[in-house]
Amino acid sequence: MTHSVAILGASGYTGAELVRLIATHPGLKVRALSADRKAGMTMAEVFPHLRHIDLPPLQTIDELDFAGIDICFCALPHATSQAVISELPDTLKIVDLSADFRLRDPADYEKWYGKPHAAPALQKEAVYGLTEFYREEIRAARLVAGTGCNAATGQFSLIPPIRAGVIGLDDIVIDMKCGVSGAGRSLKENLLHAELSEGWYAYGTGGGHRHLGEFDQEFSKAAGRPVEVQFTPHLIPGNRGIFAASYVSGEPRAVHAALAEAYADEPFIEVLPLGAIPQTKHVRGSNFVHIGVVAERAAGRTTIFAVIDNLTKGSSGQAIQNANLMLGHDETAGLMLAPLYP
Repeated sequence: MTHSVAILGASGYTGAELVRLIATHPGLKVRALSADRKAGMTMAEVFPHLRHIDLPPLQTIDELDFAGIDICFCALPHATSQAVISELPDTLKIVDLSADFRLRDPADYEKWYGKPHAAPALQKEAVYGLTEFYREEIRAARLVAGTGCNAATGQFSLIPPIRAGVIGLDDIVIDMKCGVSGAGRSLKENLLHAELSEGWYAYGTGGGHRHLGEFDQEFSKAAGRPVEVQFTPHLIPGNRGIFAASYVSGEPRAVHAALAEAYADEPFIEVLPLGAIPQTKHVRGSNFVHIGVVAERAAGRTTIFAVIDNLTKGSSGQAIQNANLMLGHDETAGLMLAPLYP
């Protein structure tokens, strides 16, 4: 069965990635596309690399006809999805790629995003979209909240050893390097080539990064008690990819065994042999996650490395993986593309 898809915010990077992946999907067909400033244009004009795909024109959201649409991907800016999704038909299944529905507690949303949530009833309804940990809830969901790309990478590294009780919970440090596409397509001075190239820098430091809200929520749930981690992301002069190094106390073989057991049957997650270190190039353009575990020279200290493509497994690929479950397709449909290399 083929399901009809609408993509809101199709002129951004995650919107383009959704189109690229759905083009090879056996059970999804793009029927409606929205943009704001680029309404009236074609996707071929906005993204020439997609000109070979037969696609509807870009329209404003108000112009879209949702009759016959089965699922809607909202690739809109943060704080925009709340109002838009509130006005969508109740019969429509929705995967939101923004941050608007990731935090279950309205007080947590206000804490991390600086204003009250505009749709608290929908916030309570939303299922957190990290597929490997919420598979059954996602199958039954109407609204799924896609995770932050940084948050997903850290959770893939740490939730299994937290659940297994093989790492300390009070001294976790996550050091993350992030490609610039994670900042979106909007024009920003700090993202200009001359500003960003030939260097990198930390941002969201001192406990101020919004993805810490997701870490607090999910790590505390996994541990059964409050967990707060130290997290520093860095913006690097690369287009795609996230490289996370998580420094923990725990016996390396036990940490590796917990990860290997947790992901033994997961189609998109590869746990490398003990001591092997993953590279972002080995997952570029794919829905795969590579995880490595390394013993440090100090006894009982371990580093967990994880890499993803922020636009695919960190966003649009994850969204399609969730949609597959929501619509009854094979979970891997449209997502088994090999990574781009070199």
